[in-house]
Amino acid sequence: MNSPTEIIINETQRGALYENGAFKQILKPGRHKILNSAWSKIKQTVTLVDVRTRSLTIKGQEILTADKVAVGVSILVNYRVVDVKAALHEVESYPDRIYEDVQLSTRRFLAARTLDQILKDRNEISNAVREDMREEAARYGIEVSRADVKDLIFPGKLREIMNLVLETERQSEAKLIEARKTAEAEMIKARGEQESMNAKLEADRAFAELLASSPALLRLKELETLQKIAEKPGNNFYIGLGDIIPPVAKK
Repeated sequence: MNSPTEIIINETQRGALYENGAFKQILKPGRHKILNSAWSKIKQTVTLVDVRTRSLTIKGQEILTADKVAVGVSILVNYRVVDVKAALHEVESYPDRIYEDVQLSTRRFLAARTLDQILKDRNEISNAVREDMREEAARYGIEVSRADVKDLIFPGKLREIMNLVLETERQSEAKLIEARKTAEAEMIKARGEQESMNAKLEADRAFAELLASSPALLRLKELETLQKIAEKPGNNFYIGLGDIIPPVAKK
């Protein structure tokens, strides 16, 4: 009997079908029948490949920067198989090959830059490694979507100095924020006082114009003023008595 064997390929997989050791085709998700009986002249096998996005961590490797500082770096790579045939045939193990290629790409990038340049922008490392990997990985059927720096590790003394610098920067930033808040509060207060003064001046000007245009109101204001003066003890004033009270004779 040469009855075929059924296999099921999941949605997240692709199958590479080999017949008597020779690659025949890529099998899509679904149910498939293959010939693998011991009595058959045709022997078929299927190698399953996961085509989902996967992650790989390239753990801390020590690299000398352009200014001879030893830096340890760990990178997280996200990738997926886009060409099953190339991934299986072009390299012995595509996960191992990705690991090696990312290591070499990172080494080339960091070795050409000083520590100061590296510290200024960690994203530059990620972008450079991803772009450098893209063409090479495509050759063996892999698409690299991300290559993010997880950790940068520095020598002990340098790490202490950097922590001190960072702490100083944080304190300076906190003081700057506090000073900015204080300055803004003073500006708001000064602006409020100025607006209050402007409003008072505007009110006084409007009232003066109103008095000038209304003699009756002006007279009423004079009487109110006289009343306030009269309320204070010791104040004496005379109104319209010039013809009654003779002027004081000069001595």
